[in-house]
Amino acid sequence: MEQVTEYRHKLIEEYKQAAGPLFKFVPWLEKNSGKPGSTNYRGQGFTEHSMSFPVYDATLMSFMKEASASSLMDRNYNYVYTRKNIKTHEQERKMILAAGVNDWDTLRGILSKYVLGGRVRSKLWSEGVQERIFLMVLEQMRKIIEYWDKPMEAG
Repeated sequence: MEQVTEYRHKLIEEYKQAAGPLFKFVPWLEKNSGKPGSTNYRGQGFTEHSMSFPVYDATLMSFMKEASASSLMDRNYNYVYTRKNIKTHEQERKMILAAGVNDWDTLRGILSKYVLGGRVRSKLWSEGVQERIFLMVLEQMRKIIEYWDKPMEAG
């Protein structure tokens, strides 16, 4: 029994090390929930035949940089979606809210879809903010860590 407790404590410490630096973005994510986190650039001389491109908030870009450099990224996030049969934002939110310590990889997979997938499909970064996915994943990770450890200080 003591080995299980020691293993769980070690696991929670790893989770804290991985997710802890991202918790400082929670206030910004709360404030910007429901908003896209980007605007479309339409500079001088923009016409109907011009192509606009997204301009992201600096805080969102900092979050992307830190998240993509963290051990939370799972390059095989598509397998989480296939295995759990996740197809919609509503299903993602249900999975996030139901996640416990044994579902950490599911949370990593959902986060990775938006962070890593956003490198190819830029709208995913905006969706992650607008659909509250980033916020919900971080809040659930914090709940898991705090449940199995002492409460964490706000970033």
